Amino acid sequence: MRTEMITTSSRGLRTDSLPYRLYEKAKRFGVWNPKDIDFSEDKVHWQQLTDEQREDTLRLIAQFQAGEEAVTLDLLPLIMVIAKEGRIEEEMFLTTFLFEEAKHTEFFRLLLNELGETGDLSVYHTPAYRKIFYEVLPESLGRLVHDQSPEAIAEASTVYNMFIEGVLAETGYWAFYEGVKKAGIMPGLLKGIGYLKTDESRHIGYGTFLLQRMICEHPHLYDLVAGTMEQLAPLSIALNQENMGGREASGFGVRAEDSVAYSMKQLQIRMEVLARAKGQTMEEIYKTSETLLGVL
Repeated sequence: MRTEMITTSSRGLRTDSLPYRLYEKAKRFGVWNPKDIDFSEDKVHWQQLTDEQREDTLRLIAQFQAGEEAVTLDLLPLIMVIAKEGRIEEEMFLTTFLFEEAKHTEFFRLLLNELGETGDLSVYHTPAYRKIFYEVLPESLGRLVHDQSPEAIAEASTVYNMFIEGVLAETGYWAFYEGVKKAGIMPGLLKGIGYLKTDESRHIGYGTFLLQRMICEHPHLYDLVAGTMEQLAPLSIALNQENMGGREASGFGVRAEDSVAYSMKQLQIRMEVLARAKGQTMEEIYKTSETLLGVL
């Protein structure tokens, strides 16, 4: 039973807190419409790519497409847990998560339709990809329906925010920039990726805040988070290797070893940022700057 309403109490809203500031940023920068993006040049460029370049790009788009669908479907339990705890500023920001993940799903589907790629693309869901998005993600977030323990919340956020968004998606953006952008092609795709990267920087920023807050409250969770990331790291390496199919470089000349190195660098960065929570007060965590967390 609810005993009070936070926003009509003397507490009001903590407008100086990081979650609220992220909510403000989402209102300013997260309102873009995938249907407004012009893919006319992309369609021309698509036909000019080599078979290998088209295959590599389609694989990446197809994996992003399914990944965005997965997080859209699986995210709700995390929002419900935060709401149940009465963390109003955090929930206000989390309402933008679902909206943005849905738009990301729409963006990639519109792009695929415009490119004429309307067949079954699940062939690009490799064994490591299926392990991550068909098993690990839904299991970790689905667990929150019946288990709202600090350990369960920390594991879910680590899988979703730190690994899938902070490692896999960041590596995917890097691959688009190293390939398509350096080739000077597909401006519609790149415009959408720019929006996605900005949106996801807020998501990763919140996930970092959430885990830092929880580590501050429950110091033993740092080892749980570190252990989860250590367990997930081989899946990132395997996914990179599967996508390369034994080649030393992609059709755009992006080297396999560079892709793996970028993934591992992102994983290291996430853990270094989270480690700061062990020496911070709760007030310092709530007032952390967006810049410090890499929010665009």
